[in-house]
Amino acid sequence: MRDECLEQLHTVRDFVRWGASHFNAAGLCFGHGTDNAWDEAVTLVCAALHLPLDSGGQVLDARLTTTEKGAVLDRFERRIDERKPAPYITGEAWFAGLRFRVDERVLVPRSPFAELIEREFRPWLPYTPERILDLCAGSGCIGIACALAFPDAEVDLADLSVDALEVADLNIVRHRLERRVRAIESDLFEDLEQAYDLIVCNPPYVDADDYAEMPQEYRWEPELALAAGVDGLDVVRRILRDAPDWLEDEGMLFVEVGNSAAALEERYPEIAFTWVDLERGGDGIFVFSREELLAVQELLD
Repeated sequence: MRDECLEQLHTVRDFVRWGASHFNAAGLCFGHGTDNAWDEAVTLVCAALHLPLDSGGQVLDARLTTTEKGAVLDRFERRIDERKPAPYITGEAWFAGLRFRVDERVLVPRSPFAELIEREFRPWLPYTPERILDLCAGSGCIGIACALAFPDAEVDLADLSVDALEVADLNIVRHRLERRVRAIESDLFEDLEQAYDLIVCNPPYVDADDYAEMPQEYRWEPELALAAGVDGLDVVRRILRDAPDWLEDEGMLFVEVGNSAAALEERYPEIAFTWVDLERGGDGIFVFSREELLAVQELLD
């Protein structure tokens, strides 16, 4: 089949179409930066040819050299045979309009936090934060995007995984934020030093049943960043309990729990969670002020 492709496929358009067709035929799962086979093929073709993703129609009929054809097919084969997400093949992902280094040490960025950051957390955040914490930071994409949205803020990226923090450090350097952003090894709040005006967190929140049924693509991601016990709330419960001690008086906490939102409300039926409405899709982010968290502490485990 490879020889046939080298002989019969010639243009960018040919390879994108062929890749999309074979991705669909192979039953691949999408959800790591794209949600369909065509966009996935475009991502891999552009990466192989060192073209920007927004190259547009002017490159579709450009003919590939034999070497370029081989580079594209190599990436297609890895995507199909290994079920590896495209960002792990290309080594990068986009979040909030920014490019980040990623590999198997971190989750692929895909959080709906991007929209909140672009809105500067309005209307919930009534002031410009001076100190921001990205808790369970992984690649650092959320915290780094916050640092660029609030150019006078200092940002800490905290994570338990030393491997993830190595990737976060690479992204700090990539975005030239060494003076304002730092990566800290910490089991949630344990090794932090002072309070924050804004805490954002995309913690592990996948329950045991969902994790057992995840497609192979998600098995490439670190289990530590996904699985969170039987109900998916092992980490979130700790965050709710301890966050008031790490927020300034008017500080705000935003936490993503995805499809574990229902389990969270069932666990704490007496707590009124405020869920963020997002225009571009995605759900499961709740918000609390420090005052609101203190008011419900006796209802938490």
